[in-house]
Amino acid sequence: MQVRFWGTRGSLPVAARAETVRDKIAQALVAAGGRSFADTAAAHAFIEGELSFAQGHTYGGATSCVEVDVGSGPFIVCDMGSGLREFGLDSLRRCGQEGHAREWHFFMSHLHWDHIMGFPFFVPAFVPGSKIVIHGGHADAEEALRRQQEEISFPVPFDYLRADIEFRTLSPGQDYRIGDVTVSLIGQHHSHSSYGYRFTDSKGKVAVYSTDSEHKIDHMDGEADVVAFFADADLVVCDTMYSLADSVAMKEDWGHSSNVVAIDLCHEAQAKRLALFHHEPTYSDADIERMHAESIRYEELTRETTPLDVVCAYDGLCVEV
Repeated sequence: MQVRFWGTRGSLPVAARAETVRDKIAQALVAAGGRSFADTAAAHAFIEGELSFAQGHTYGGATSCVEVDVGSGPFIVCDMGSGLREFGLDSLRRCGQEGHAREWHFFMSHLHWDHIMGFPFFVPAFVPGSKIVIHGGHADAEEALRRQQEEISFPVPFDYLRADIEFRTLSPGQDYRIGDVTVSLIGQHHSHSSYGYRFTDSKGKVAVYSTDSEHKIDHMDGEADVVAFFADADLVVCDTMYSLADSVAMKEDWGHSSNVVAIDLCHEAQAKRLALFHHEPTYSDADIERMHAESIRYEELTRETTPLDVVCAYDGLCVEV
């Protein structure tokens, strides 16, 4: 199983401003100390070996879109944020070159705009013969997708799409099969509710996708159902939009969680790896990198048994599960 991140920001897609790119280049030039590089390969080696991630890269700015790839069968995708456009183009390439079926299964955490805004730009939806199945715990998913393509909001109506599109409402506590993958879901704390998903492949590997869910540090005794849902997962993709200070002091009841709470839940669940996800759109690359470093340190200080590997999701990251 591979988990690919096509969009990792929360609430609002963001792009690097001109001065941000300028500052990254300036920092790289200073770090190079007057050295010259024979070719781009040498320059890449310098970036990878001597610059921090935030100096030499970016975490990206597309909103939530994560692919669960088991190597065969239909495509499985969590959410339809702005990262969906790039995934759609890449998946069509793989249909042609790698023999994937022209079938896409979406699992929706919820229906807020940042999680559905990519669908009007999902090219396979315009291709006759494509099959798209949209799964979720919300019975009003079709209404939400149609509404964002009404004329007042978008020039292309939903009915113009040429794919065979089906909506399926799922229930927590039940297992569902998509090809060789078993899927279950859990209700979460968020406006208009949200759902987390647990994917288990034929080899027993488990990836959990849990975003837009608020777990309060002073109510962790009520999270037993979440711990059970995360139990022994090989990868948990978790909403860590805020630092603990922000989640408690300024943004309580906003429907999101912190890096500290995610680590506590994964420790209790004995999960193997945590991916920090749904990054705050006002956080810079340096802010996100600092939170990642603080998360690693907190995991080390609170670890009781097996280490939890803490990675930080970025647009383009691919994790082997």
